[in-house]
Amino acid sequence: MPAPVSAPVAAPARAEPRRRPPVQGGKVLGQPGFVLHSYPYKETSLIVDTFTRDFGRIGVVAKGAKRPLSKLRGVLQTFQPLSLSFSGKSELRTLIDADWVGGMLPLEKTALLCGFYLNELLVKLLARDDPHPKLFDHYVSTLNELAHGEPAQIALRKFERALLKETGVAADLTRATDTRARVLPDGQYVVDPERGPRRALASDSWPVVSGKTLMDMEREDYSDAQTQAQSKQLMRFLLAYHLGGAPLNTRQILIDLMQL
Repeated sequence: MPAPVSAPVAAPARAEPRRRPPVQGGKVLGQPGFVLHSYPYKETSLIVDTFTRDFGRIGVVAKGAKRPLSKLRGVLQTFQPLSLSFSGKSELRTLIDADWVGGMLPLEKTALLCGFYLNELLVKLLARDDPHPKLFDHYVSTLNELAHGEPAQIALRKFERALLKETGVAADLTRATDTRARVLPDGQYVVDPERGPRRALASDSWPVVSGKTLMDMEREDYSDAQTQAQSKQLMRFLLAYHLGGAPLNTRQILIDLMQL
């Protein structure tokens, strides 16, 4: 009998090359971005902290933006998707142009305060000039969720976790560091900010959470009331550690208003 003919092996799919941001004569053109924070600079200008898709958090000088007739005056607002063009390679670039892109509902009331909380986290935890395109997309998704009335507690927990993952300080919550075994749903654990989960001890002062909460957080399932309550305490503890004790002004307001 003739030897069976094996089926041809398909060539592995080639990953799509990452889209390079348009650059022309040393200028970055049409970069998707958001304003995180701005403050006055000299008499008529602003220094604007922005979060861009391909360059991460960068600072730009918006010359003349405080002048009454400046186009930039009404454009450089928080939570508005922008198309930014800038030049320079120093810590502060020069903003060339900014255009409002649109397509997102405005944040109102508590959702607006939650948005400022996200911005404060990004300003305090992201290094300048460190691109995080996945986190940028997550930020856009979270703003949309808040604008459409999704539960703020769940949206914020997902973003906090994504932020720690993207900055490289989030451990796998499903495996205990002391035993290397998978966490058990009915087990009680604490999370070492530097290493990850381990079995809780009677002497621990860190927040104690169930294994189920850790498993839920890893798969972004916050439907359980206990998971919501325990993840809130755990993320508050982890963020405080990675912030080095620096206070979050918007976090305290949220705690006072709605115990998020």
